[in-house]
Order: sequence, then C-alpha cells, then structure tokens
Amino acid sequence: MLDCSEVYPIAGARVQVKVVLITGGAKRVGAAICRRMHASGANLMLHYRASAGEARLLQAELNGVRADSVALIQADLLDIAKLPSLVDQTVQRFGRLDALVNNASSFFSTPMGEILPAQWEDLIGTNVRAPLFLSQAAAAALRKSQGAIVNITDIHGERPLRHYVVYSIAKAALTGLTRSLARELAPEVRVNAVAPGPILWPDDAEQFDEVSRQRIISHTPLKREGTPDDIARAVHFLLEDAPYVTGETINVDGGRHVAM
Repeated sequence: MLDCSEVYPIAGARVQVKVVLITGGAKRVGAAICRRMHASGANLMLHYRASAGEARLLQAELNGVRADSVALIQADLLDIAKLPSLVDQTVQRFGRLDALVNNASSFFSTPMGEILPAQWEDLIGTNVRAPLFLSQAAAAALRKSQGAIVNITDIHGERPLRHYVVYSIAKAALTGLTRSLARELAPEVRVNAVAPGPILWPDDAEQFDEVSRQRIISHTPLKREGTPDDIARAVHFLLEDAPYVTGETINVDGGRHVAM
C-alpha cells in the first residue's frame, strides 16, 4: 500500500526544506534558476561577484514571498582559497546543503593570435577551476544530504564557436568534469549538466549583431530563441525529478546541437 505521507505530507509533519547554492545567481539565467528553485520550496544561497544591486533586489523579491529564505554571498570565484567559505557559510546559515549549481561564467572572444594568459586564467578559472574546487568543497555536505550538482555548460563545448577558442575549451572541460565528478561522487551525489543554446544574447554587438542572431535562429530546428526559464526548468528537473540520472548533459537549445 502506498504511504501517502511520502507524497502528501500529513498535517504537522516536518518537511525538510532543501538548500541550494547557486553561483552567478543575481541576473540572467542564474536569476531564473533562483526563481524556479525558490518557487519549488528551496532556500537559496545566492552568490554574486559584482552584481550587488541585482542580487539585493532579487533577494528582497524572494524573501518577500517567503521570509529569510534567501541569503547572499559575494566572492570572486577566481580566488580558489575563498571557495570553501561559500559552502561553510551556506551550511552555517541554513544548516545543510542539498544542491550546488555552478552557473557563473565568463564569456568573451579570444581569436587565435590574440589570446592572452590573463584571458586563459579568467575563462578557465570561472568555467572549470571554480566548479571543480567548489564541488570539492561541497562534497562532504552533499554526501551527507544525498545531494546533487548541476553544471551549466554550453553546446559550444561540443561544437566550438569561432573566435571563442578558450571559452569553447573551457566548456568542453566542464562537460568532462561533469562526467568525472559523477563517478567520483557516486553513489551519494549525482552530477549532471545543462547545455544552453540561443537563450540570452551576450553583450557583444560585433559578434552577435541582428544578422548573426537571425542566422543562428534560422539554423535552430525550433526556429526561435529559448528563455532563461527553459534552462531553469531543466536544472529543476535534474535536482528534483531525476533520481536515477547522473553524468548526463541535457541540451536545451531548440535542437541546434543536431543541426550545426
């Protein structure tokens, strides 16, 4: 017989609220992930680097829905020594950690012949090194909660983007990191990724002018742009509704990865 209390908690029963740490959560796709996870009942530690204003506004919005459910933490993810404190402060604030979403990312062009070491450090640092060391710092807490990690990769990790050499390398490495961590942290922790396609255009008018955007859309089978919430829904699925899924990357790109 089905124990209905597992599906519909009985009155007075204590329901454990999940706690999610989301990097780069103040705006764009990160903010959509925060809203989606918060709407599902999770408490959030919202990380930001420079977007303090956006972070505070989002915190106020979500805490207005459910008091004291969102906390903020500022950090430069390139400073590896500071990453364990993101996990420590999350656990101190909410008592546990159930999920980590590695969303924060640098994105800019690096054409061959013009690549600088500082650009390599930035792109590899935010897209690969920080997710690795933050996942390592979070591993013990996530094992304790039987939690999960979701990395935000990119279809260009599989299909490199012209003039974005280092970024494409970094996202390819993040896809590999996802698979590796899925083995390392199993069976207690699941690790997956979401690879967005044309969702929000970057602030790079030269590379993504209107003609370029329409060309990309025309080569996307669904013939339209996606939305940040499309990514947030996929993240929510992997964290909440995919208990037997690990080591996978879900392409949320309107089918573009099969048409490039």
